Amino acid sequence: MPNQFNFSFDYFYAAIIALGSPHMYQYMLGQRKKALAKSKRKFQVLYTDLMTLKESGHEHVYIAVEKPLLLAQTAAVMEILHGLVGLVRSPITTTLPQIGSRLFVTWGILWSFPENRTHVLVSSLVISWSITEIIRYSFFGTTEALGFAPSWLLWLRYSTFLVLYPTGITSEVGLIYIGLQYIKECEKYCIRMPNQFNFSFDYFYAAIIALGIYVPGTPHMHPYMLGQRKKALAKSKRE
Repeated sequence: MPNQFNFSFDYFYAAIIALGSPHMYQYMLGQRKKALAKSKRKFQVLYTDLMTLKESGHEHVYIAVEKPLLLAQTAAVMEILHGLVGLVRSPITTTLPQIGSRLFVTWGILWSFPENRTHVLVSSLVISWSITEIIRYSFFGTTEALGFAPSWLLWLRYSTFLVLYPTGITSEVGLIYIGLQYIKECEKYCIRMPNQFNFSFDYFYAAIIALGIYVPGTPHMHPYMLGQRKKALAKSKRE
């Protein structure tokens, strides 16, 4: 105010009202249950991955985990929405690139180009993602249910990334890089001129751009997570 509509709106207060509503309370209770259920599903994915590795080799891992992998990574889009409306503490600046990169690798590389699916990096990718999310969702669900998390779970939540983040990032980058040759050969998702929209798009170069985003993205994420670890562990010691 003032404006031509004689109307004012504050998103902050709207979010506070929404968070205090009975419907939002029930929604958050549902999210707590879903977090624990997600942890269980991720454990099943990890178990399937490891058993397939043992019995059939890494070439068969993707086929064994494809459906739950696609479902879990697609459902993670909700975390972006939760970050936007303030339902979770994670800032959107860290949530968006994490979820976005996983969606691109899951759908834009593995699902779209089957030639990548038998590579050993698929196994390391699934293991890294699964362990990370088992711990994260277990931590979130336990904290929401009990009001706190055991010290060992807190330590795992803020320490395992020291190993799993590099292995996960390496697997993602490796699979995108390997996929470039197949993207260039088949020209899938490409739009060539001339067309009625007078527009062209080359998925090969889009994949290169996605690959390039890891260069500034990785140095940004790692210090952020180190900072979060330092704060969380320091707080637990004081308590």
